[in-house]
Amino acid sequence: MSKRRPQLLFLAYFFPPANSPGCARTWNIAKYLARAGWDIKILTPHPSVWRRPENVEQTVRDIRKEGIQQILTDHRWRSLLPDYLKVSNRGVFWFAGGLCRQIARNLEIDAAVGWLMPAFEKCRDLSRKDADLILASGSPFSSFRLARELASRIGCAYVLDYRDPWTANPHSSRFPGTTTVRREAELLAKSAAVTIVSDSLASDLERRFSLGSKLTVLTNGFCPEELGQVKPCQFDHFSIVYTGEFYPPKRIISPVFAALQAIKMSQAACPQWRFHYYGGNEAHVQDAARHFGLTKEIVLHGKVFRNEALSAVRGADVAVVITSVERESTRLERGIITGKLFEAIGSGTPTLVISPPGSDVEAIAAKTGLAQCYSGTDISGISSFLTKAMRGDTPQRNNPDAYSWTHLGERLNLLLRSIAGKQCGAEGLLSHRKAVKA
Repeated sequence: MSKRRPQLLFLAYFFPPANSPGCARTWNIAKYLARAGWDIKILTPHPSVWRRPENVEQTVRDIRKEGIQQILTDHRWRSLLPDYLKVSNRGVFWFAGGLCRQIARNLEIDAAVGWLMPAFEKCRDLSRKDADLILASGSPFSSFRLARELASRIGCAYVLDYRDPWTANPHSSRFPGTTTVRREAELLAKSAAVTIVSDSLASDLERRFSLGSKLTVLTNGFCPEELGQVKPCQFDHFSIVYTGEFYPPKRIISPVFAALQAIKMSQAACPQWRFHYYGGNEAHVQDAARHFGLTKEIVLHGKVFRNEALSAVRGADVAVVITSVERESTRLERGIITGKLFEAIGSGTPTLVISPPGSDVEAIAAKTGLAQCYSGTDISGISSFLTKAMRGDTPQRNNPDAYSWTHLGERLNLLLRSIAGKQCGAEGLLSHRKAVKA
């Protein structure tokens, strides 16, 4: 008789084909857990709700190939997330949507709240045989609330996966209220385990909520298979590439452009070079380029799909990753590690990292060898790194395997199996006691 595979209900709001950086983590979690022997059911919005879904047909084929099931939902209150969700945002709809977003922010309502009821309704017929465990990845953190409600109804444990900080996010423009902090504490207390992407973020979570042994660091990573299929972009010059968003005033391009200005003014013997930006903050890059006299050396590509961004990173001579340009930092700021870092490492691309001294990124850079970190005030150091790279002197790859999803997926598999095993064991003991009493 074949052994029953463990059942996982995975609440992944951002999941392919949604065009969001968060999809990289949720997709790799699902894929590698499925390969480790889990039956995966993904609870996620239907592709039709997304504004710019990416490679829908290929995504469907990939999901089916891995044997992953999907529970696709509708989405209400889409005007709260107009950048991601398909919704009219013109005329009276623009005004009404803006008003709703302002009210939601003032009341600390999660912008993805419109997903909760459709998602809960879709799971109405699920029972204990359908889920040994529930895993929710946030943000959005309304997924955590949904995990608790579904776990209570189905009768299983739930695990929370933090891709970002919640009530202590250093990029947030306002402090959370006591109600939101209390909600986070309650959800954490009732969870079976918690995973988070860096040591410093884990330390802060432990300091505030005393999670003890149920807190585990599971970094972001790269998928060797995915990167192996990416064709590197063929640049005809020395290429410096940045992909993703900026968050002024902490995550800005100015230190890199200041260093490039110094290189340009030095008239040193360097090859022709260009800085390529792939992302939605073109105005920020253009303004900085004008300020530093680099408008002719900057190439703007706008927002692109993941495959094009990965192609650019893999073909680049240097990739740039910025966590914060400020020298003084909090524990939370030192714990921010963007997924782009691992994609550059996995691609074998030398990487310039701008981060605060003592950040978690420095430990990863030291371990993998490819990346080198500088503070945002160290313009001479950044300039020296780029000048050396232009002359062929770049860091060498060391040991990136610890950050591949092949390794990370197995770590998560063991963690989840230990929780599911304890729960099944406890249920078996309870059933045995009931049978003896009968």
